[in-house]
Amino acid sequence: MRLVILGGGESGVGAAILGKKLGMDVFLSDMGEIAPHYAKMLSDNGIAYESGCHTESLIINADEVIKSPGIPPTAPIIKKIASKNIPIISEIEFAGRYTDAKMVCITGSNGKTTTTLLTYHILKNAGLNVGLAGNVGQSLALQVATEKHDVYVIELSSFQLENMYRFHANIAVIMNITPDHLDRYDYKFQNYVDAKFRILQNLTGSDAFIFWENDPVIKAQLEHIATEARLFPFSEHQEEGSASYIDAHDRLILNTSNQAMSMPRADLALNGLHNLFNSMAAGLSASLLDIKNEDIRRSLSDFEGVEHRLEYVDTIDGVRYINDSKATNVNSCWYALESMSKNTILILGGKDKGNDYSEIASLVDDKVKAIVAMGKDNTKIIDYFVPRGVKVIDTHSIDDAVATCHEIAQSGDTVLLSPCCASFDLFKSYEDRGKQFKERVKALNNK
Repeated sequence: MRLVILGGGESGVGAAILGKKLGMDVFLSDMGEIAPHYAKMLSDNGIAYESGCHTESLIINADEVIKSPGIPPTAPIIKKIASKNIPIISEIEFAGRYTDAKMVCITGSNGKTTTTLLTYHILKNAGLNVGLAGNVGQSLALQVATEKHDVYVIELSSFQLENMYRFHANIAVIMNITPDHLDRYDYKFQNYVDAKFRILQNLTGSDAFIFWENDPVIKAQLEHIATEARLFPFSEHQEEGSASYIDAHDRLILNTSNQAMSMPRADLALNGLHNLFNSMAAGLSASLLDIKNEDIRRSLSDFEGVEHRLEYVDTIDGVRYINDSKATNVNSCWYALESMSKNTILILGGKDKGNDYSEIASLVDDKVKAIVAMGKDNTKIIDYFVPRGVKVIDTHSIDDAVATCHEIAQSGDTVLLSPCCASFDLFKSYEDRGKQFKERVKALNNK
């Protein structure tokens, strides 16, 4: 079998190594430059590859193509492959064929990384042989090729779900669905929703679906689709059918067919409503895998959080600096603002993905004393917020943004980087944006 892989990053190289181990004729192609450590992995495993181009003759002779999630279906090479009726799948779909491990799969517009890492934290601390994969951790395919885990906790983006067909999750989690990546989905929100709900494909009556009970998009979608899976909704307060909620005594309740558990909300390591939901989803997943209550309680109380997600950086001259660079959409910023007090200086901006700022407007009115816009083009932010009476300062670099915040902030204020936008106008990634923010903030101590 000839297996062609498009994309030489974590998922592509992992898929190539698994294909080679299975005795397939493997070829990897990347239009960009392949990072040196990935090129070495390919060479060490005797895998043929090219970078800087797609040689069509070496690609369209494939029996099957594995596509990097970042390559859109509109890319010319993808259209060519599709015209030849060559199957195109994701790395997760491919890897899932060659393991019988249990799969805990987590998606959502916001909170999926924290929930994935928290679930992994609980399972690993409880002694399970567990792997971390998808958008975080190592490639699932690489782990299937080189390790053997009993359970995988997998963070899945809508891009990854697009090319998954027969993959079977044992526990599927959707945290929430709000507009994101609309530029990928013809600016049609339903197309994005449909991609997220592919996580429910192939669920059986012995599988579980965990979701936020009050998400209007999830609720509406469930009226139009059917799943055989057992349903475990979570909500802030107890509602009909709630499997997890906060009771009248401010305790987190988890109720599954396996067991029931409670713990004081104050004992949770992560604060804020969004993190409460993350803890509920992770706790339910662990409970369904028969993790003991004491292990769940312990791990929910000692988890250290996720870098670039509401990450405390420093307090300088009485001003708290918070790095929420992972907030690449409006809803994620909403959760961040919801957990803030008044007198917040908000850094917004970057590559707009079709943002609707009305979602955060009331929180901005209530809690934000100024917006520092940081991007190549801040016109949309200025045009929306200035007419509302919000002070907006236009900046075009991380240096200017942090310096402006330092200049206007007073003791007791909070500076929150929660940009609502992708980072690619000024930065390599949201991680790069968050790292540079933290460096500039720390440098303020030396001035």
